[in-house]
Amino acid sequence: MTDSQPAPPVPPGAFLLELVPVPVSDIDRAKEFYTEKLGFHLDVDVRPADGVRIVQLTPPGSACSITLATGIASLDMPAGSLRGLHLVVADIEEARAALIAKGAEVGPVEDMGGVFYAAFSDPDGNTWTLQHMPWRVG
Repeated sequence: MTDSQPAPPVPPGAFLLELVPVPVSDIDRAKEFYTEKLGFHLDVDVRPADGVRIVQLTPPGSACSITLATGIASLDMPAGSLRGLHLVVADIEEARAALIAKGAEVGPVEDMGGVFYAAFSDPDGNTWTLQHMPWRVG
């Protein structure tokens, strides 16, 4: 969560997924892609030690963020190796059009039995999918 929005308490027994490491080769290029083309909020960009950088970004409306990091052995993965992260949206055509208008390359919407998907990737090839489940629109 951002500084202006403190994280809610963790309920007993909960396992909250709140941060997903995304392996990239160039943090600045990835940061620009996620903020400028996808509209993610920049939460953190710090260099806590020599050779260490941590960038945390949050998709609009999400409780789960991503991190782009260098110099942290436990987060070391080949750039572009993450597959199939889903961003759930209320209107997939609107969300797809908004991303395309910002310069993202998003594939066509596909109906997979009543659940709709549109795929794209970041500059390193990490793959993402917009997902629309009509019954979840409130």
